[in-house]
Amino acid sequence: MLACCVLWAGIPLAQAADGPGQELAQRVYDRPDGEDVTTRGTMVLEEAGRDPRVRRMVTYQRDVSAGETHSLIRFTAPADIAGTGLLTLDHADGSSDQWIYLSALDRNRRIPSARRGGRFVGSDLYFEDLQDRRPDEDRHRLLGEDEIEGVATLKLESVPVDPGESAYARRVSWVHEPSLIPLRIDFYLPGREETPAKRLQVHRIERIQGYWTVMDSTMTDLDSGHRTRMTAEEVTYDRDLPEALFTPRALSDPEMESGYRP
Repeated sequence: MLACCVLWAGIPLAQAADGPGQELAQRVYDRPDGEDVTTRGTMVLEEAGRDPRVRRMVTYQRDVSAGETHSLIRFTAPADIAGTGLLTLDHADGSSDQWIYLSALDRNRRIPSARRGGRFVGSDLYFEDLQDRRPDEDRHRLLGEDEIEGVATLKLESVPVDPGESAYARRVSWVHEPSLIPLRIDFYLPGREETPAKRLQVHRIERIQGYWTVMDSTMTDLDSGHRTRMTAEEVTYDRDLPEALFTPRALSDPEMESGYRP
């Protein structure tokens, strides 16, 4: 499923893929996460010199078939963003379709693939970060073992097979092997492959209905210091969410979607 986690002609020999890296990336992708999941929580935008901006939201995600995942994000507060939503349809061939509904304009707008590096509603999440990404779209290399705040992890580098199909030049993930959740991901942009531009940090995970779940995480723009913190307050798996919920019609009609909110 989605991740709040994402990611990556030829590549230099030093970055060539290896078997253990590919195997770990596949295990992370195949991590058990239910047939569908509904999450109620908050997104908080933080930057120096300004009060935090708190947004309430609900997200839905559904595995349709192998490699096919649908997701819907809806903001419920404050008033200036309530109703705004994002629909993402990830297809088995690796392509994605995305539409954003702007409540102020009361219309859907398709997100072109060229805007995969655009920021979602002023947050530090790119539109690409909200798409599913299959392991075969990247070359993966295991960099060894490391620790994140005293927790043992496996360090994994991922580089896009087709650089034109990602906003990132590469990413490096610190994977917590018992849960198969990356506890940190550093994102590198084209032209600056040595210094990360963004960092995702996971602060808390819990096992809910038997599934490991990210409950608290932060995406930070390392240049500006702007941060987007995402906290889950209620998570429910396997509700048998209907296909009709993941359509442009449902995206543009908050009333149609509201009946599924926790």
